[in-house]
Amino acid sequence: MAKYPPEPFKIKMVETIKLLDRKERINKIREAKYNLFNLKAEDIYIDLLTDSGTSAMSDNQWAGIMRGDESYAGSRSYQHFEDSIKDIFGFKFVIPTHQGRAAEALLFSKILKPGDYVPSNIHFDTTEGNIRNNGGIPVNCVIDEGLDPSTNYPFKGNIDLNKLQQLVDEVGIEKIPIAMITITNNSGGGQPVSLENIIEVSKFWKKYNVPLFIDACRYAENSYFIKQREKIYHNWSIKEIAKKIFSYADGATMSAKKDALVNIGGFVTLNDDELAKKITSNLIITEGFRTYGGLSGRDLEAVAIGLQEGLNEDYLKYRIEQTAYLGESLLEQGIPIVQPPGGHAIYLDARNILPDIPQEHFPAQALAVALYIEGGIRGVEIGGLMFAYKDEKTGDMVYPKLELVRLAIPRRVYTRAHLDYVVGIARKVMEKRESLKGYRITYQPRLLRHFTVELEEI
Repeated sequence: MAKYPPEPFKIKMVETIKLLDRKERINKIREAKYNLFNLKAEDIYIDLLTDSGTSAMSDNQWAGIMRGDESYAGSRSYQHFEDSIKDIFGFKFVIPTHQGRAAEALLFSKILKPGDYVPSNIHFDTTEGNIRNNGGIPVNCVIDEGLDPSTNYPFKGNIDLNKLQQLVDEVGIEKIPIAMITITNNSGGGQPVSLENIIEVSKFWKKYNVPLFIDACRYAENSYFIKQREKIYHNWSIKEIAKKIFSYADGATMSAKKDALVNIGGFVTLNDDELAKKITSNLIITEGFRTYGGLSGRDLEAVAIGLQEGLNEDYLKYRIEQTAYLGESLLEQGIPIVQPPGGHAIYLDARNILPDIPQEHFPAQALAVALYIEGGIRGVEIGGLMFAYKDEKTGDMVYPKLELVRLAIPRRVYTRAHLDYVVGIARKVMEKRESLKGYRITYQPRLLRHFTVELEEI
């Protein structure tokens, strides 16, 4: 039986949640056009849509908020923010943004031109959207083990160097102005990347003089996995591992709404003087002055404190083991998930659960909707609805290898009883899975369609 870890904190404040009855939930999801993003938060019982910006902040973070310096330029809180980031990441320039996608937009707008390629393990939605919005082409080069939900390979987020070489040979190095690596690999099940692989990838791109940037949203969780699974780092601190990771990169983007334990914030950090100047100029036009970048002083304080708290090993042990508890409990009920359990979420294997619904009818969305109808649980589809795209050469729709429902666990928010409830509802959905139907699209935007898409049941 799965073992639940004791929380390394006390609860000082609570928020009321309410479970609507089944008839109300059916009406609500119909009104939302079967898009869980369109549901009101008050109509959700257990919200596992995302771990981004949904953390419970600590007493020290709230105290920092009260100390926030709201000066327009040269804020004391920005200095604290910059010092905290440099302490961990080690790069020369720190450029604040209101969240991670703004950091991506600033970076790609200054480094990409139409027709350029950007390789990574697996790009997540906003990264891919920002690449495409700037005329670029995202390429996923994760190892084959990372595309098989059932394998227990310890570092399924690793990049396949043979796939990188194949891309270089096919398109030419002049068409690859930047390379990325996402830690942990969100779209592939929250799976970690080994430090050995990060070093190998870094050496690969250095020989071509291509800058390597890390999508660092969950770098602390990735560092914890490295400590647990790579023997050479067993006696290293989490911060020492994190510093070593970033020493092999040329820069990083981060949504601080994940491992920095805050509700808003992000940044770009890098060493390239000229690129930093270009990004900063655009920042001032679109986000704000270089010492606040779309954030208030209190937000800068919360990020500075949260970055350090997110490296605490007692917290990370609890965080990873809480996620593992949910995954192991689902497996005990015979519910297929991406194995081994990831860092921030458990991913249900929708293709395995609903084999009779073709991918063009979005089985993962059908599963996600069913979880809401059955028990007021909101997850998110990570499959054909999020990542399918039209091949410009053939006109055919290209669907991703994985068809998943992510159950992302907000940090320091839910208890064992909440997760046990999720397992019980998932079991009920499994028992009724043969009655579930697929969906067709009635409206979609050009990019990032899953946020605002409208659907109808087939």
